[in-house]
Amino acid sequence: QVPLVESGGGLVQAGGSLRLSCAASGRSFIIYHMAWFRQAPGKDREFVAHISWSGSTTVYADSVKGRFTISRDNAKKTTYLQMNSLKPEDTAVYYCAARSALAPGSQSRENYNYWGQGTQVTVSS
Repeated sequence: QVPLVESGGGLVQAGGSLRLSCAASGRSFIIYHMAWFRQAPGKDREFVAHISWSGSTTVYADSVKGRFTISRDNAKKTTYLQMNSLKPEDTAVYYCAARSALAPGSQSRENYNYWGQGTQVTVSS
């Protein structure tokens, strides 16, 4: 089990920034790839970004490339999502997720075993 707790969501104006955090508990954080997904009202949960267990590989959805940055601090067992130049269409509940590092990184939510409870991000125009 990898309990995950997101924080850092809130209300921000378009063009603003937020940094989300995802804190993990347990002793084996380092052996998991981590990812961020988001779900807007009435829409499916979609991939945002993922990062390998070592932090050496990152992948982004086209819609956030150049604006969002995923990172991790294995010593603190925490994954981050720095979100800049936010747009109203970024409004969603953001979830972090973990996948065993024994498998490749993935953009598919079905491949992630552990999920946080989500944090709301609202971007006003």
